[in-house]
Amino acid sequence: MDAILEMRGITKSFPGVKALDNVSLTVARGEIHALCGENGAGKSTLMKVLSGVYPHGSFDGELVYEGEPVAFGGITDSEKRGIIIIHQELALVPELSIAENIFLGNEVAACGVIDWPETNARAEALLAKVGLRERAAAPVGGLGVGKQQLVEIAKALSKEVRLLILDEPTAALQEADSEKLLDLLMEFRAQGITSILISHKLNEISRVADRITVIRDGTAVSTIDGRDASGAHIPVEEARIVRDMVGRDMAHRYPERTPKIGRTLLEVSNWSVGHPTDPDREAIRDVSFTVAEGEVVGIAGLMGAGRTELAMSLFGRSWGRDIRGEARLKGEPIDVSTVRRAVDAGLAYVTEDRKALGLVLDDTILRNVTLAHLEGVSERGVIDGTRERQVAEKYREALGIRTPSVFQKTVNLSGGNQQKVVLGKWLFADPQVLILDEPTRGIDVGAKFEIYNIVNELAGQGRGIVMISSEMPELLGMCDRIYVMNEGAFAGELAAHEASQEKIMSMIVRA
Repeated sequence: MDAILEMRGITKSFPGVKALDNVSLTVARGEIHALCGENGAGKSTLMKVLSGVYPHGSFDGELVYEGEPVAFGGITDSEKRGIIIIHQELALVPELSIAENIFLGNEVAACGVIDWPETNARAEALLAKVGLRERAAAPVGGLGVGKQQLVEIAKALSKEVRLLILDEPTAALQEADSEKLLDLLMEFRAQGITSILISHKLNEISRVADRITVIRDGTAVSTIDGRDASGAHIPVEEARIVRDMVGRDMAHRYPERTPKIGRTLLEVSNWSVGHPTDPDREAIRDVSFTVAEGEVVGIAGLMGAGRTELAMSLFGRSWGRDIRGEARLKGEPIDVSTVRRAVDAGLAYVTEDRKALGLVLDDTILRNVTLAHLEGVSERGVIDGTRERQVAEKYREALGIRTPSVFQKTVNLSGGNQQKVVLGKWLFADPQVLILDEPTRGIDVGAKFEIYNIVNELAGQGRGIVMISSEMPELLGMCDRIYVMNEGAFAGELAAHEASQEKIMSMIVRA
């Protein structure tokens, strides 16, 4: 094997936890090498060691790159050797243009003066390579997430990348955008560029990876070939990857549930929402839907269909303007004009962006869990510390939040455990209807199953669940009914027994 990279015996510890334990990884030149594992398994930590985010001296082990030992003191050192990492949270400045973002920190300049014509010309050439037809002078903030990912890749190409590391690049993308990105990786492979792909989407990994390394609890447990001796692609069973990831067989991706659906709980009628910045555009148009006690109702649709906008506008008018329509709970009108009133009325909203909108990352699990219902842990406006800790411990145990202490900062938790903290926060507020927006985004298959069990348990308690998801198998596996949304309106409704991916997509394209 012509190895471009060898990581030998990598061990990395943080206070109280060993994140990597004697991990070795070999990556062949020109291959797509996938890393799989549960949240917190050590995948991102391993790549941060490689890219210099964790500098030489902060870990044990050896890095050999292009045949020689290397010791990176920071990202700048690794980038000089052509190792570029694209993190899950994109590092773009929305207010700057595409060209400015591509060359940020690597400006095309002479004598301290930026050559703008040359900058834009080079940017246009790089955009053509990644298949993006936007103008180089266009602001990044106006692009969708899929196009922003391509800008990040163009930025990597500007630095003459030889080893490209992508951490969950398709987590926030629709299927069509994911396909384009994976096709681009295969084009890079044909050009001799090596890629390391971290992803929880096993179908994507099976499609493009030449080899797959599974990491569990900070240890590399297996490497699986996705090609035969002749180099031809061979299918890798997802069940095998899952078994290595979680250390056990998972016969079913979605837990079984016998629905016990009661009376109508939430009824939303003729809901319309104006776009917040475009006064001539109606973002949500005359949407009506119901959720019954004990029912899990899904909302399917492509990115930009208006699903999140609908949820946020309903939850305290957090998005939009000129909102019209009526919401009823158990037949009685409810006031959802502010977040506080929506919570008091019995609604809760688990945002799709848990890090920016769902959690105070720099605060503890304890503070985050009680944040939405401080009245429940206070007396006359003064928080009872003992009661607060009891509540946090209760939800840590009930939801299986893996942490040594409720005083741990949430930023240090894995994605799955962060999502459980968000759920705990809203469960403590005791809502009757929970709106879950992409509840398993960026979460591994094992943690997903745990979240699904929590959803089923909540439905079993008689709560109403609204689940928004871009993963159609998830909606089909979890929901009792599915509404299909397109361009701000509902295009149809399907019962669980009649729903399929084909029917959902046909409703979308016909709308």
